[in-house]
Amino acid sequence: MKPESLQLYDTASLYFRAFFGLPSSLRALDGQPVNAVRGLLDFLARFITEYRPTHAAACWDNAWRPAWRVELVPSYKAHRVLAGDVEVVPDELSRQVPYIRAALDALGIAVVGADDHEADDVIGTLASTASVPVDVITGDRDLFQLIDDDRQVRVLSVVKGVRNHERVTDEVLRQRYGIDGAGYADFATLRGDASDGLPGVAGIGEKTAARLIADHGDLEGVLAAASAKRLSPALTNRLTAGIDYLAGAREVVRVKRDLPLGVSLDDLRLPGAPAQPEVFAELAELLNLGGAADRIVAALAVNA
Repeated sequence: MKPESLQLYDTASLYFRAFFGLPSSLRALDGQPVNAVRGLLDFLARFITEYRPTHAAACWDNAWRPAWRVELVPSYKAHRVLAGDVEVVPDELSRQVPYIRAALDALGIAVVGADDHEADDVIGTLASTASVPVDVITGDRDLFQLIDDDRQVRVLSVVKGVRNHERVTDEVLRQRYGIDGAGYADFATLRGDASDGLPGVAGIGEKTAARLIADHGDLEGVLAAASAKRLSPALTNRLTAGIDYLAGAREVVRVKRDLPLGVSLDDLRLPGAPAQPEVFAELAELLNLGGAADRIVAALAVNA
């Protein structure tokens, strides 16, 4: 019997990558684009085949910009917003999301979300409560905060592409930044992330943020060092000027780890074949999924 393990997919991160990485000429029978659907299924097939997980969850953004995060930092993802607080998403991608959900349901791959929370928070909860090794598959470096070599939680980062994905562990983080997963959220809070509308502390870049966390352990330690005048006057002034931002941003950056998701590890077991084979076959024909459908079915069968 093979060892149990869990794959957690940052679903939107993956289907956005599929949409922008594959040609829009991939079309369903009715002419609608299906590049995101086909690409996502191929991504899942690749990771299932290569790593042979026993369990998996497609983690979902029930709220892509939760109100409670915006209340803490109003600029959070603000640059991605249209009127009515709707995310800027190409129409050709938006039309594919229901098909993605339908395909996952027909395959029997668990889709897990939580009201007023992002997929990151679902991933954080499942990764933090799992009793088996976990691989988080994402293009979002903020999820590096979940990495924990002792608990066998790592990130399979697709920042450089799915084919060239990187296995990110505490050791990798220590080599890159001088910190491990436990310090990553505070490091990211100090540094900021323009892609999420988080400015960071003015005048503190990546190298300085990493050094501060490496030297003082966490954000509380950094602020205590500033208060005790153990930092340079310039750094102390920058941290003091950013204190209001830091108070809210830290909670925004940190993913939730204790959401009541109502699922157990058993609920996330990967099937050896589509849960609804006729439904999936109809979808595959309707969407002209071709080899992508064959590959995900084969991946499930090999993994059974």
